[in-house]
Amino acid sequence: MTVIKNLQAELSRFRLRLVAAAAFVLFCFALLVARLVYLQITQHDSLLERAETNRVTVLPIVPNRGLIVDRNGVVLASNYSAYTLEITPSKVPDLERTIDALTAVIDIQPRDRRRFKRLMEESKNFESLPIRTKLTDTEVARFAAQRFRFPGVDIKARLFRNYPLGDVGAHLLGYIGRINQVEKKAMEDWSEEDIANYRGTEYIGKLGLEQAYERELHGQTGFEEMETSAGGRAVRRLRNRPPTPGNTLHLSIDIKLQALVERLYGDRRGALVAMDPRNGEVLAFVSKPTFDPNLFVDGIDADSWKELNEDIDKPLLNRALRGTYPPGSTFKPYMAMAALNTGKRAANVVVQDNLTYSFGGRTFGSATGDRAGPKDMRLAIVTSSNVYFYSLANEMGVDMIHDQLEPFGFGRKTEIDLLGEVTGILPSTEWKRRAYKRPEQQKWYAGETISLGIGQGYNNFTMLQLATAMSTLASGGERYRPRLVREIEDVVKHVQRRTASDALSPLALRKADVDVIRNAMHDVTMEGTSRMVFAGAQYQSAGKTGTAQAVGLRAGQTYSSIKADERKRDHSLYISFAPYQAPTIALALIVENAGFGSESAAPIARRVFDYVLTGTYPSEEDIAKVRVGQVGAPIGTPRRVEDIPLPGAAASVPDASASSASAAAASVEASSPASRVPRPAVPASAVPAAIPGSAAERRLAPVAPRPNPGASR
Repeated sequence: MTVIKNLQAELSRFRLRLVAAAAFVLFCFALLVARLVYLQITQHDSLLERAETNRVTVLPIVPNRGLIVDRNGVVLASNYSAYTLEITPSKVPDLERTIDALTAVIDIQPRDRRRFKRLMEESKNFESLPIRTKLTDTEVARFAAQRFRFPGVDIKARLFRNYPLGDVGAHLLGYIGRINQVEKKAMEDWSEEDIANYRGTEYIGKLGLEQAYERELHGQTGFEEMETSAGGRAVRRLRNRPPTPGNTLHLSIDIKLQALVERLYGDRRGALVAMDPRNGEVLAFVSKPTFDPNLFVDGIDADSWKELNEDIDKPLLNRALRGTYPPGSTFKPYMAMAALNTGKRAANVVVQDNLTYSFGGRTFGSATGDRAGPKDMRLAIVTSSNVYFYSLANEMGVDMIHDQLEPFGFGRKTEIDLLGEVTGILPSTEWKRRAYKRPEQQKWYAGETISLGIGQGYNNFTMLQLATAMSTLASGGERYRPRLVREIEDVVKHVQRRTASDALSPLALRKADVDVIRNAMHDVTMEGTSRMVFAGAQYQSAGKTGTAQAVGLRAGQTYSSIKADERKRDHSLYISFAPYQAPTIALALIVENAGFGSESAAPIARRVFDYVLTGTYPSEEDIAKVRVGQVGAPIGTPRRVEDIPLPGAAASVPDASASSASAAAASVEASSPASRVPRPAVPASAVPAAIPGSAAERRLAPVAPRPNPGASR
């Protein structure tokens, strides 16, 4: 059968298809050309930057943290390098199995596992986290031989913080720890420059000077631009900017004096602050008991943390900065100064002291051993007359007391260069209205004023406030903000920047009035309550003992009935300055639950003055007696300060490997960029009480006694 085709129609259809195909091909080529133009011309700069980013990796180089040294150049905080075994969780398929396998190669304890899990909870999955720190050379070599078995696990060199003197001065130095989520949130408000400077930084100051001077100690972060292959391997270094080490803090603290005071306290609790009234420099800043900040360097273990956190003596509480106490009779010189300044009572006015004072149907007593008789202002201070100051407080009233004593620094922050300072309580009618909710509680009753005169009642202050007030009185009204750091040294430029204490406007005190108080305090050391302690001193000083109630007494209860409980006994206080004519040191201290100020607190002050003014160090026999409150004036043969070795002078950097334990910055600079990051592995969750004002620290704070007017010695 013959098929008849329309060749012309088929040819037309073929041509049409050919044109459509050609148009489609041309359209595709047009799309490719357009895309090429878009990528090569329009997006050229952006894509070039992205390509460079893929080719070049910028690695932050965290700087060496600055040193902290005392006024004589003794290193109090330094750095050392050590090897750590680290895991990047995102690169490990089976984390538990990997850790189990690692245990056969390197000793990994259960506490290391627990710490690692805490770090994982606080960190991002792609971060490298340490599971073991301070490896020995043997452990490093053993792992290196089997590294191929452990993808995502590596050995890195890290910088660790070291506190060579252990627990000496721990509360003023503080320590560093891993940046927690709260701190990361706070960093969002920083400037872009500051945020950039902390890229790669994992640790930050948590307490004390480490926290207060974080920006100075941190330094400037450097960087390295590394060319990488498609697989992410480093090919070569393109350029780098070395980091700038943190600045060195030169403190006003004499660490040997600090260590002596801590020894003199022994196992007792308390605080001491000594400062130079001529400029506000703090010479000693003691809180007892203390703790070893090295425990936190690579993450405190659960047992050590539990021991510190649950210790009834509260070693984590900075008593000098945050512990508030009733001042007892150390308050009386300031009451007398206020009376003279306001004209409420002249120095020669005599008050008959019959050992009791009645007001509102209540009788206020005197301390055991007080002697009755007529007393003027000088004799009232020398004999620590309660009746004299009961009546004075009643005449002045609470608001006048507040207004006169607040300029001395009571009831407000001294603005020392530490964070977390508390204000204490200097009561007033306005304060009580703000402090209480119920109307009947907000009212100030005249009877509440009586106890204020002897430093009891609502009065509660820190030893830092008492020392600052003593400094102001010793200098005749000159005031300075207390300072722990006297100089900041730029270790690159070798330039030291003086950080002298800020001078505040002086108090308008009449010299004749100041002399009355100073003379009376001088007589306290010559014929008063501290005369036996300062017998034979090569200098003249002025002071005032204080014995303050730790707990209030209920109706019908006597002090002797609670004396059996050591923690309910009275606190022992002493304020003083020396030399009497031209003071160079003023101090305030408390020994908790130690009784009379002349028995426990004043002997410590005497040894401090001997150290500073005569360069003598007490004998071991004398130290042993002072620690238990069994001696007044020094006994035994004193030694020269320069002959006494520093505490922990034989201590060295914590033992890691012989090669990695050296703290030489040069060896760190020679390592990889990541190895230059200081890595004290302190899990933030392990130290909740470290953060000033936290709930845990509030649990540690000493409970102030309920206001109860009573005997003050």
